[in-house]
Amino acid sequence: MDIKISDTIKYIGVNDYEVDLFESQYMLEKGMAYNSYLILDEKVAVCDGVDKIAVDRWFDNLENALEGRTPDYLIVHHLEPDHSASIDAFAAKYPAAKLVVSNGALRMLPQFSDVPADRVIAMKEKDTLSLGAHTLTFMMAPMVHWPEVMVSYDSADKVLFSADAFGKFGTVDADEGWSCEARRYYFNIVGKYGKQVQALLAKTAALDIQTICPLHGPVLTDTIPEVLRLYKTWSAYEPENRGVFIACASIHGNTLAAAEKMKAILEAKGCPRVAMADLSRDDIAECVEDGFRHSVLLCMASSYDGGVFAPMSDYLHHLAHKAFQNRTVALVENTSWAPSALRTMKAEFELMKDITVLDKTVSIKTRLTDANVAELEALADEIMAKL
Repeated sequence: MDIKISDTIKYIGVNDYEVDLFESQYMLEKGMAYNSYLILDEKVAVCDGVDKIAVDRWFDNLENALEGRTPDYLIVHHLEPDHSASIDAFAAKYPAAKLVVSNGALRMLPQFSDVPADRVIAMKEKDTLSLGAHTLTFMMAPMVHWPEVMVSYDSADKVLFSADAFGKFGTVDADEGWSCEARRYYFNIVGKYGKQVQALLAKTAALDIQTICPLHGPVLTDTIPEVLRLYKTWSAYEPENRGVFIACASIHGNTLAAAEKMKAILEAKGCPRVAMADLSRDDIAECVEDGFRHSVLLCMASSYDGGVFAPMSDYLHHLAHKAFQNRTVALVENTSWAPSALRTMKAEFELMKDITVLDKTVSIKTRLTDANVAELEALADEIMAKL
């Protein structure tokens, strides 16, 4: 694929149009990109490898771009197998090439590769690698989103090789904007590590970055200011949108009907944004994304087995695992005999950081009544006051 980065930096990554799950859990509608880059200078550097299913196509792209030259370095910004599975094949094909990794990756490398230690160069914070006209400066980015991650900055072409930061789901040529699938990618893969992302943003703030080359998704140029703005918001656990996300877990449809009524009530009251999902059917990763995106989360769920209906329980587990925080939460339960969803959901949110659970709640007994509608109106007023 012909992606222009600079006269001396070439894209040699691979699009996987067939994969339907990333990390065996995140649904993919438009495949996935495994990005790799080639820097042609006095020395030749390859920035990152690819997943095992893409090695042959990667080598084809690399050989075509090398124009008869031989790589001197393979720079491994991130050891996760979707980038490192090609290391040993590369080392065998180019026996004179050195592997460039972080100190953290050096310790982990034997788990992923059989490359001997005498072929490995370990980098620490602010170490540089001169290729000729290009000099790469390395910055450590631990837990964005693995402990060994580093990024590098090319001062010649003002390019940041950002590892998994600023990546997204989908192939490089996916016909869609960056933010939607980047948001779902961020909160589900990187989102737990907001402080670490902010540390990386601080390190790169003074750099003149004209191009960002992530390991997934498109190469970024004109949209960089907006991308950085969103990453600052996301990593600070601030809501991106003033509005309400209604997460609904309904067994027989009555709770779903109540959720649809509540959505209409909020919209009628002028709520700037209302989104809703059926946790039993919708992509859980997208629901996590929407929970983080909005300033208020409204959980509406059936009582079940002395607790809360399993799709809601699963959703709350995902939120907690991704460090959900700094939000207002409203709760509605549905029960036929033994109410338990409210106390169960509230107990889960009490374990999370900086969560304000509204005192006003609604308990529906199977079917929505006029009295319940009045209660939903009152709850909506309290939610609107928090916006």
